[in-house]
Amino acid sequence: MEGGRAMRRLVDSALEQWRTGARRKPLIVRGARQVGKTHSILELGRSRFETVLQVDFERNPEYRSVFDRDLDPQRIVGELAVLSGGSITPGNSLLFLDEIQACPRAVVSLRYFKEQFPQLHVIAAGSLLEFAMRDVSFPVGRVQFLEMHPMTFAEFLWAMGREQEAALVLGQPRAPSATIHAHLMEQLRSYLRVGGMPEAVAAFAGTRSYHEAGEVLGDIVEAYRADFSKYAPLADKGCLRSVLASVARTVGHQVKYSRLAEGFSTATIHKAFDLLCTARIARKVRSASPAGLPLAAHASEKVFKALVVDVGLMQRLCSLKPDVEHMSAGLFDIYRGALAEQFVGQEMAVSQGAEPYYWARPERGSSAEVDFLAVQGDRVVPVEVKSGATGRLRSLKLLMEAYPGCTRALVFSADSTITTDPGGICRMPIYFAYCATLSS
Repeated sequence: MEGGRAMRRLVDSALEQWRTGARRKPLIVRGARQVGKTHSILELGRSRFETVLQVDFERNPEYRSVFDRDLDPQRIVGELAVLSGGSITPGNSLLFLDEIQACPRAVVSLRYFKEQFPQLHVIAAGSLLEFAMRDVSFPVGRVQFLEMHPMTFAEFLWAMGREQEAALVLGQPRAPSATIHAHLMEQLRSYLRVGGMPEAVAAFAGTRSYHEAGEVLGDIVEAYRADFSKYAPLADKGCLRSVLASVARTVGHQVKYSRLAEGFSTATIHKAFDLLCTARIARKVRSASPAGLPLAAHASEKVFKALVVDVGLMQRLCSLKPDVEHMSAGLFDIYRGALAEQFVGQEMAVSQGAEPYYWARPERGSSAEVDFLAVQGDRVVPVEVKSGATGRLRSLKLLMEAYPGCTRALVFSADSTITTDPGGICRMPIYFAYCATLSS
């Protein structure tokens, strides 16, 4: 990614706000591997700073010794400049500590950059930070956090050079003409094949080859699996591989640990699933009551579904290659609509800026579920995803009857119309999932 053209990301505005913030603290950018953290940070450095000092603790492990002594930030910056042959000037330079999980002492040092060297812009990025932080003190209150995700559908459109289409799906949802709707659905089918991992998107943007994008996705899956050795002794590698593949196949369904891997105890599977969530490769979607906010206060630890980090990786893990011909026609029907649910959940992870939730009716024996719960201002908005016709929406109506505070709901489908019925249920095309679920 670093060698290619710049990729526009929604997170760019958040990075710029951090750069100019009056109460700026060292920033930690978190996210799964290969979602574009390094690329976006370096673009900020190149466009807004005179110099960038990048310290990659995995590629250059010799830098770790700089943090073995005291954690005086002035000394650290001086030694890093000597080792790198660069220079750094507070206010005009960006210090970028990349793959910081490989040097836990560097994480600890961030508190001293805040306290003793606040004029220097410092960004750290890491993918497995929680694993590295088990044995060190985290600088709580002295750092800021920013979460990065795979590219959204709008960001994919930007990468394809389709600025007008991106503006349409980012703007106020309006019913498009039949021609525009067909065009946007075709672009969405391309996105669902390729996914939002920046390297796969870049490969497709350069070649328009689904095969090339699929090869990149395969490499990313193998890179994730190679990371499993770093989780040891926290989980069994074989169990991790089985659980990851099973999560991809069970998107949209309530998770039962015993069904995620054969030949392993429930405790071992539980641990593997939690570690995949910690690494942000999988995402836990807990059942919650829409009775009040925050949703986390009413969320269940036992009743939950799961998403994969990226829709393209989901299909790769299910052994479905992105150039399979039949996908062009019935894409939303694959996995009984799970692909559409993965897409909306992925968009909502960015639009909501928080972990997703869903609703499952708590009465024993009930199968009523609503796919997601969005929070907009001080109200909860239920969200349903329909791969085909919207149907009777029994579960959604049941929820709205049980919780009168839910006066509005969203239903995303492949249909082109936008309608709102007297009960407050708004139906709209699925490509508006991001803008329609923005938290504010």
